[in-house]
Amino acid sequence: MHLIRGRINSILISWSISVVLFIFLLTGHFNYIALRKNYYHPKGGDTMYIKKMFCAIQQIGVVGAVCILSLTSTAAVGANVEWPAPGKPVNLIVPFPAGSGSDTLARAIAHKVSEQTGATIVVDNKPGASTIIGAQHVSRAPADGNTLLYTIVVTHTQNPHLFKDLPYDPFKDFTPIVQAVRSATVLVANKDAPFNTTAEMIEYAKKNPGKLNFASYSIGSTSHLNGELLKMSSDIDIVHIPYKGTADATVALMAGDVQIYFDGTATAVENGKARKVKLLGPATDKRLRVLPDLPTLAEQGIPGLDIVGWQGIFGPGNMQPELAERIASVFRDALLSEKITKMVETQGNEISGAGPEEFKSIVKNDYQRWGDVIKKANITLQ
Repeated sequence: MHLIRGRINSILISWSISVVLFIFLLTGHFNYIALRKNYYHPKGGDTMYIKKMFCAIQQIGVVGAVCILSLTSTAAVGANVEWPAPGKPVNLIVPFPAGSGSDTLARAIAHKVSEQTGATIVVDNKPGASTIIGAQHVSRAPADGNTLLYTIVVTHTQNPHLFKDLPYDPFKDFTPIVQAVRSATVLVANKDAPFNTTAEMIEYAKKNPGKLNFASYSIGSTSHLNGELLKMSSDIDIVHIPYKGTADATVALMAGDVQIYFDGTATAVENGKARKVKLLGPATDKRLRVLPDLPTLAEQGIPGLDIVGWQGIFGPGNMQPELAERIASVFRDALLSEKITKMVETQGNEISGAGPEEFKSIVKNDYQRWGDVIKKANITLQ
């Protein structure tokens, strides 16, 4: 939808310009006729009346056309900004290890942008400290579009509530450019767990308080916070067991060391089809395209577990709006490519394409919602 909207804006821009020109030509033509034929007002007026009348029509028409133009001016200006700049490489900072899921997609998108624009996009991995190292690097860079951050929801919506001395401000130090992908987690259970549905899991947990363990790939991660949301929303006592990475968490689930885990969509679907885990429900605002028959956790009566994850691109703070719009447009074109679309959908995710203003609103909303969860769960990291 966001990608289509960009195309519609371009059409509206051309149409609005045509309206302005048409009004000027039409009213000018009528003024000319009125003067040449010496049209008179029926009550004895002269051509000045006719002239004033058409001037008023002209002014009304121009005001209306300008209003239309104002709605699309941002997109128009963004289209006129040159980016990538000729001869200057763009550094795309990825705060994850090379070969990770986010890194793989970031590299694919960067490669497609290079193909489409001829520019050099350098992917620079700066992993560690819950994305803080990479984010801090971008926050201190010039806002010229040559240093960008490709990251996930944790950087701007979770870290600010988890760390007391965060070396960046999630709003002042960054410019949201484009939400690339919407993602989700799926609640899965060990294949030998004594329950098969979410309702049965909650019933078991209430009868056996403190005996059910849930994994996360790190303290403060989305898998951890979703587990805390599950505890609060269902009023159950389950124990958090953190691991170092998604691979370790998945191994622990398979081995039965933990009974449930909020896993990434791609892994959950793969293991579910192989009957290695039980699929209980996605923690998202709508059913997943790859699991159309599996109701969301919200549909199953658990409120709050519908905060969608995402991957997106940010620039340093105070970036010119025209430049941000231009960069967003370029990345949208890459996201529209068949290769990227197929890659994203294979992972169980979906392309977004939300631009600077809409992405900014999404970040602020998620910042508030995750902040409430973290505060209620009393989670802090040093």
